[in-house]
Parts: sequence; structure tokens; C-alpha cells
Amino acid sequence: MTESDPLDGIANLDLGRARRRGYPEAVYCEGKTTEQVRAIARRFGHAGGPEAGAVLFTRATAEHAQAVLAELPDAAHDELAGLLAWPRTPPEPTGELVVVACAGTSDLPVAREAAMTAQYLGRRTELVVDVGIAGLHRTLARLDLLRSAGCIVVVAGMDGALPGLVAGLVEVPVVAVPTSVGYGAAFNGLAPLLTMLNACAPGVGVVNIDNGYGGAHLAAQITAPRSPRPAAERG
Repeated sequence: MTESDPLDGIANLDLGRARRRGYPEAVYCEGKTTEQVRAIARRFGHAGGPEAGAVLFTRATAEHAQAVLAELPDAAHDELAGLLAWPRTPPEPTGELVVVACAGTSDLPVAREAAMTAQYLGRRTELVVDVGIAGLHRTLARLDLLRSAGCIVVVAGMDGALPGLVAGLVEVPVVAVPTSVGYGAAFNGLAPLLTMLNACAPGVGVVNIDNGYGGAHLAAQITAPRSPRPAAERG
């Protein structure tokens, strides 16, 4: 089997991505049928997984998870995050700490997706829950942990003000992840997205609404050990 082997007209798995980019491919399950996800999981199982790290299945419903686990029964599954990882054991952590700060309990699905992604991309990860600005003392109580990180992923909905606050307190990059949590004028995450894009504190980068995976991937790259590989090794 080659890296570009077609998957019965369904997918073309990028098994060489870990060699090229340092991180393996992820499978976005939303929009895929359970049988399509099952076929992709089966191919990863037959291939022995990617060259390095774990393959992640993101935005997975309960039915998607059943399909993955039928083919990869030892995969780790976080039902709230809608995420599966295979192999189950995360890699030995390297690089700097990634802290995932979650504004409220309603933001937890996205925050858990971010935390699990960072962990399986090889970073030591801490998840801090319910530190939104409605109770500023809760944020300040975790300031020592926030300042110990190499990068902070801040997950927030409603007004989306937490990333700017955190960025004004620390000296490391903040990756802001807006969520679709909030009442009508939050516009399914558009309001917090715009707040984060307009943050006055420098050092805030913003990813798309509910994209915990993307936010954590960026944080993992920011905090990676610096050991450049020769271009010939990247292919």
C-alpha cells in the first residue's frame, strides 16, 4: 500500500503526513456516514496507524464512535469531546506545557477536544474549567498555572472576552477558540469570534468557531521542541 492509496472512492489517507509535518492526519467525522468512518478506521488498523503519533477522529457522534471502536477496539474515546484517539496511549510529552482554559461548563465539549488533541500531539496538558470573566477571581486564582504555560488555549462563548483578559496577564501566546455557546445575539459563536479578533491585548491568535482541534494543534506547534529536521527528511 502506498501513502496515496485510494479508499474505495471514499478517502485518500495521508499516511505520510507525520513525516512531512511532524503530526499525523486527523479524521473529521462530521458529514461522513458511519460506514465511511468505519472503512477509514479499518484502513488505519491494517496500516498499523500513521508513522508517528496517534490518529484522531474528531466531531464523532455516538454512532461514529461505535464504528471506530468496532475496528479499533483499544482506541481512547472522550464522548463529551466527540473525539477518539488511536493508539490509546498518548506519546511521551515533550516541549512546553499547554494550558486549556475553559470559560464555562457549557464550553467543555470544545475545551475537552482541545485538551485531548494537545495531549495526543505530544504535549503536557492542563485543563482549567469555569474561569470565565463573570467571576474574575476564578481566573486570577489560576494565574500561576497560566503563567507556567508555553501557550494557552482559551475556549469561550457568549461575549468571548476571556482570551483578551488572559493575554493581558501572561507573556506567552494565547490561542482563542470561540464557541457557539450563548443566547441569540451571540449568533452561534459569531459574537465571541468578533470579540476575539478585536482583542486589544497583543499575542492573541483566533481559530474558527468550535474548533478545539485546530486551536490545540496550533498550540502544540508553538510549544514544540525546536529541533529542525533537514528538508530531505520531510519529503
